Amino acid sequence: MRPESLLLHSDLTRPAAATTIDIVSNRESQPMAKAPVTVITGSSRGIGRASAELLAARGHRVVVSSRNQESCESVAEAIRADGGEACAIACHVGHEQQLAGLIEKTITQFGALDNLVLNAASNPVYGSSENVDLKAFDVIMHNNVFSALRLSHLARPHLAKAGQGAIILVSSIAALLGNRVIGAYGLSKAAENQMVRNLALEFGGDGIRVNGVAPGLIRTDFSSADRSSRPTAALR
Repeated sequence: MRPESLLLHSDLTRPAAATTIDIVSNRESQPMAKAPVTVITGSSRGIGRASAELLAARGHRVVVSSRNQESCESVAEAIRADGGEACAIACHVGHEQQLAGLIEKTITQFGALDNLVLNAASNPVYGSSENVDLKAFDVIMHNNVFSALRLSHLARPHLAKAGQGAIILVSSIAALLGNRVIGAYGLSKAAENQMVRNLALEFGGDGIRVNGVAPGLIRTDFSSADRSSRPTAALR
């Protein structure tokens, strides 16, 4: 498969040396010091939290990250209670200095970085694109697009050192279809899709895979406004 293609799946959860996944044996056979380190932004709830829990169950050392340290720590504690390894590092993706801090603190905590899951996103406007002023548009594009681009470049040297590093960018079906109520959000997600293609080419020479996933409507707090406007049957 060509590296510039936008993928709608990822094998990030599959141990590199295994053809099938056995959660228990993977934990027992893989010393934590050698387990992959995975940073997941926006992982205190929703898709991000589910990803953190799944990857921890499959042997990853996960970094739970979102704006609020207490919320992150709650998820990390639950993962540790379930036998996984996790730490909490708060990061507001709208603040560039915190992006650098997230990567630096991860290296300090675990000594390595193998995978980066870019899940954090903002959508302050629900309704007609006529309601999107410059401030809201800047927030959407900065938090969803620039932060992902910046974090990818900050992580690049560490992912390259890992040898088989991977970046997963969580896009959206809103990037692929027209929408009357989250149009600006869809624009940002379409930009993310192009970012996947670009970074796959830029980072491929370092042995870093860059893939994207485009979920449909998922029952999360983030999608609550969109879900409330749709018939129940459309959510199944």
